[in-house]
Amino acid sequence: MSSYTFSDRGDKEIVENGDLLMPKFDADGLIAAVVTEATTGEVLMVGYMNAEALKRTVETGEAWYWSRSRQGFWKKGETSGQVQKVHEILTDCDQDALVLKVSVEGNGATCHVGYRSCFYRRIVRPETGAVRLERVEAERVYDPAEVYGKS
Repeated sequence: MSSYTFSDRGDKEIVENGDLLMPKFDADGLIAAVVTEATTGEVLMVGYMNAEALKRTVETGEAWYWSRSRQGFWKKGETSGQVQKVHEILTDCDQDALVLKVSVEGNGATCHVGYRSCFYRRIVRPETGAVRLERVEAERVYDPAEVYGKS
């Protein structure tokens, strides 16, 4: 699909200080992508991209991922309408992780279970017993069964 290319990995100095994108994909050919809301910085989700998903994202300006569970490409929002418009892509010092700054179309939600962010719970430590989860988003933005047709 894409005509974009990435540079081959160079030496450490070039990777860390150069101006060429030389992504370091893991053994499965994936790179982690932390997705944040472009204006607020709120963390929305974490996804994984292979080289083609990253190329598609750069080319289209919309976020594409590699679904590890389905073993296929996944354009965020293709079914739900919650398309992620990419404003900026950052890479870390050794180019083995990405941050995508996005705005979300549709109802503005990102999580497939109905919340704005996939990070809708925090870990709380009780005095004794099992560590628990507490919601930081009280309400779902949408009903996933209505959007995806399943529960």
